[in-house]
Amino acid sequence: MDYPTPAGTVTGLHDVTIAVPRSGITVFAGPSGSGKSTLLRVLGLFERPARGTLRFDGTDTGPLRHPARRALRRDHLGLVFQNPPENLLDYLNVADNLRAAAQSARRRCEPEEILSRLGLAGTGSWHISALSGGQQQRLAFGCALARGSSVILADEPTSQLDEVSADLVLETLRYLAEHGFAVLVASHDDRLIELGTRIARLRDGRLEGVE
Repeated sequence: MDYPTPAGTVTGLHDVTIAVPRSGITVFAGPSGSGKSTLLRVLGLFERPARGTLRFDGTDTGPLRHPARRALRRDHLGLVFQNPPENLLDYLNVADNLRAAAQSARRRCEPEEILSRLGLAGTGSWHISALSGGQQQRLAFGCALARGSSVILADEPTSQLDEVSADLVLETLRYLAEHGFAVLVASHDDRLIELGTRIARLRDGRLEGVE
């Protein structure tokens, strides 16, 4: 990835080659500025790589026009941001957030079934502000489930949370991995890194190794 700056072009990622498995938790770990969030945006089809090839389930995404890339994101990918309120519609209650997520992917969902799976049973009529930060992040992952996403990407999902709230997110990630989802996470949270089934370590935009 190349970014123009007043001092010239800066390359955010250099020669990163990685294959992401269809299930489990892949963690992109590294210090701030290492390129992990940039890599997540590329894998989520929000940015195009300046060079190289990105394949999704065997399909080269490079030649795809914007509508086709948007359709891939809608039908297969769910993104969870690090700030919980950014993931949700605060004018809708909990259940209606799930319904809206499903509708955006032209699907239907059963909110209470999803809420029960994520330890949020009984909160369907609650306002978003009544949820803790950890519960809001759980609901954000629930919205990805409501959309039918097979791949869920999360950018620093615990960085804005206290330890108790972060525990809820870790439990949710563990649940998703155990139920066959591919979860891609950018994080420098040691507990989240320990949870990963694969760890890709980045520094200065380069892939140092995969564990």
